[in-house]
Parts: sequence; structure tokens; C-alpha cells
Amino acid sequence: MATINDVAEKAGVSVTTVSRVLNNRGYISEKTRRKVYETMEELHYQPNEIARSLLRKQSNLIGLIVPNVSHPFFGEFTDVVEHYAYEYGYKLLLCHSQLDPNKEREYIGMMKRHRVDGIIMGSHTLEVDEYRELNYPIVTVDRRIHQFPYVASDNLQGGRLAAQMLIGKGCRRIAHICGNRSLDMLANLRTTGFKEEIGLAGMESIILETNMDVFNQDEYRRIVSDLFTEYPDVDGVFTTSDIMASYVIKHCTGSGRRIPEDVRIVGYDDVAAAAWISPGITTIKQPLPAMGKRAVELIHKQINGETIEQANIFPVELIIRETT
Repeated sequence: MATINDVAEKAGVSVTTVSRVLNNRGYISEKTRRKVYETMEELHYQPNEIARSLLRKQSNLIGLIVPNVSHPFFGEFTDVVEHYAYEYGYKLLLCHSQLDPNKEREYIGMMKRHRVDGIIMGSHTLEVDEYRELNYPIVTVDRRIHQFPYVASDNLQGGRLAAQMLIGKGCRRIAHICGNRSLDMLANLRTTGFKEEIGLAGMESIILETNMDVFNQDEYRRIVSDLFTEYPDVDGVFTTSDIMASYVIKHCTGSGRRIPEDVRIVGYDDVAAAAWISPGITTIKQPLPAMGKRAVELIHKQINGETIEQANIFPVELIIRETT
């Protein structure tokens, strides 16, 4: 395996010059820079990134912790974050916590060892004090923690829009299926907005929560079945994700309830599957590209000591499809 000394000897320059080219430090003529790069390619030289990061005190790595990468929302969010991280010159270190605080703690330790430049937290199972002790640029997703900047959609408005749609379509017995509200998530505001609109219409809201494992899809199946068993006259359902909405569709189809004639359904997120599932899901669209880009920008600005906004809340949009 070629070394930096081999590159310097073959290119006819000093080891210091090769190091300056690698780290973009000091003046190097374009002719010399090109010669060094051509020699590295010829010798298949791979720089020691760990050593370079120690020298620069910057690894160009951003850590991303998500609770469930197989969930469409977090899968699509990860894709967006990776895209913009690359545009800013960073690589992504992806960690899948599965809502396990021990795994999340171990992943944070791994990120420290890899000297990441910043962490985007999409999973929040640790206590707030443990986050405060992290001396890193941090951005959280859909949760306020300490003084860290965060990105989120306008969850309150999203809940209102969903309720308004169902009420406007003539639904009179409307249910809402959401995550566990004991988790301190901004997504709980979807339920708040929904209840406000239902109350203004003079109706009583039906709220069903998942257990603490908010991504357990077997739990979705049970909740939907329980909903229609206990409230067979439900004619409108707002779910806190499009995946939950798909389980409502499946149950209604299997039990002979017509969509949207008998039951109207509104989801949340507008993941790609919402458009191609049949019937297409009416949903509240989170602007994932804008949210992912801002998360990376916030990390980048913190690294460079720039001023940032703590609250980064993005407008949502009602996307109307066949379930309403």
C-alpha cells in the first residue's frame, strides 16, 4: 500500500507539500497540486482520514441517529440529509437506535470516537441532561431539547387541517390515532390541533394512542381493529402517519367499509407510498427536503460559529387524494 512518502518521492515534492495539498493549507501552485493528485491516483494512495481529521480538528462527518430507518418517513429523511450533507462536503454516519436508550448511548460514544463534527438527533430516548453534556453542534428533529436548534413541521396546523378536511366532508364521528403522547415530541401538537378543531365543530374527539414503541406496526393493526369494534359508527379517521393510515385502509377494505363513501381517512407525512397505495392517501405533507437541508445547514453554521435560529418550523400542506 502506497504511503505519503511514496507519493512525495514519485511526484518530486516534499512530504510537507503533499500534506498541504491533502489538507488545502498554504499556497500550492495549480501545477503542483495537479501533479500530486495525479500521482496519488497512479499509486492508488488513500489518505488516512483519521490522521487528517486530527490535524484539521475536523472530520467532515455528521452523525444522524434515527429511531427506525425502515420507517418510510425516516428513510426518506435520511436520504435528504445525506444529499445535502454531501453538498456541504460532509459524509453521513447513520445510526439506527430502535428507541433503545442503551443503543443510542453507545452510538453517541461511537460518534465521539469518530470525532464527528455534529449530530442530528432524530431519536430521543435519553434524558435531557445526557444531551446537555454533549459538547457538539446538535440539531434535533421534532423535539425541543435544552437550547439546541430543532427542525419540525407545523404540527399544530397539520392537525387542524386534517380535522377541517374531515369535518368539511361531512364526517360526524371522527377518530384520531396517534403516537404515545407521554413522549415529549412536537408531533403531539398534531393531536392538539385536531382536538381544537373538533371542539370548535361541537363534536367529541376519539383519541387512540400507540404504546411506547410508536413504530410497532402490529400495534397499528390492533388499534385499528379495536377502534372499529368499539366505535363502529366512525366515519372519519386522522392518523399521525401515512403508515397508520394504510392500516386503516386495509381494515376498512377487509370489513366491507367503502372509502371514502363510508370512511374518510387523512394521514400525515406524505411519504412516497401515500401516492401509489390504492386508494391514494389524503395526507398532511411535511416538506422533507427543506427540513433535511435546514438540519445540515444548522450543523454547518454551528461548526463555523454563525448565528442560528433555535426554532425552525416549516409550513405543511394538505394533499388531497382518494381517501377523502
